Amino acid sequence: MAGLDIIDSFPAMPSTLQIGLLLFPGCMPAGLLAFADMLHAANRRAGRRIFETHFVSERTGPVECAHGLVLTSAQGIAERELDALLIPGFWAESSQQVEATLAGNTQLLATLATLSKRCSLWSYCTGVCLVAACGRLDGQHATVTWWLADALLKRYPKVRWQSEKNAIFNKRNATASGVNGYLPLAQALIEREVSATVFHDLNRLMVLPRPAQTHDAFRSLSLIEQPSQLLRRMHKLVQELPAEHISVQKLADALGMSERTLARKVRDETGTAVAAYARRIKLSQVGERLTLTSAPLKTISDELGFSSDSNLRRMFKELTELTPAEYRQRFACF
Repeated sequence: MAGLDIIDSFPAMPSTLQIGLLLFPGCMPAGLLAFADMLHAANRRAGRRIFETHFVSERTGPVECAHGLVLTSAQGIAERELDALLIPGFWAESSQQVEATLAGNTQLLATLATLSKRCSLWSYCTGVCLVAACGRLDGQHATVTWWLADALLKRYPKVRWQSEKNAIFNKRNATASGVNGYLPLAQALIEREVSATVFHDLNRLMVLPRPAQTHDAFRSLSLIEQPSQLLRRMHKLVQELPAEHISVQKLADALGMSERTLARKVRDETGTAVAAYARRIKLSQVGERLTLTSAPLKTISDELGFSSDSNLRRMFKELTELTPAEYRQRFACF
């Protein structure tokens, strides 16, 4: 993904974040489900419960969402102490339809307006309109879907609208444009609470299209495909460490064993020496960025901590028999 447009950043939050997923009549819940799936996957990758999500609504019970889909809310918004509430968009093709939705949700707007300030409001697509209507965006920067910009500038002049921004994060709110606006919100949250590497991996596995072909050197090398806990832990370590900081001793120390024990276990499971296996993991990250992004090689080299792009180019060709440029030309999916 491209870098986010950020005004500020998410505030510090408790160790386990309680996040409400708001259901209301006519809402489009696909983003809520995808957001929840991303956070669940982040919990699995981190090995601990960092995020808890809960479907909430104005009152408990079934809620008829867009296109006749009915989902059930187990709790009212005010019944659970939440750290944040994610507000999805709703179907609208004109500012008049937005006005009709707001008029049909006056009680919900009143509830949102009286929520504790400790509960952050995150919204995307037309859901931003609900937060603006309840006054929680007054005096704040916020983004807006382009076709609604003129109407919202007139109706909510106290909001500092910035339609050219993809996502904006303030102390107690976050807004993102478009029906996929849940994704930059999830990205900022996962990168802050877990790591950018974990988000990149989840985004590749769950959101971005998988390359039609993969080089033999990198097959069965994603973290999710590792057969043992040791290899998964080592894989995660290698992904997160800068390339120039990786050594067998550092990996063994982090994994709580001797270099000899680590070498034996990795060779038994992979048939490869630790250093060679770690190098292949790191270069697989290079391969992913070459196929899934258009970033220059120097940018990739700097992000992954190689001493130089020329050193990266040499190691990559030794493993794949292709230069990075040749690899991108053959396997890129953009």
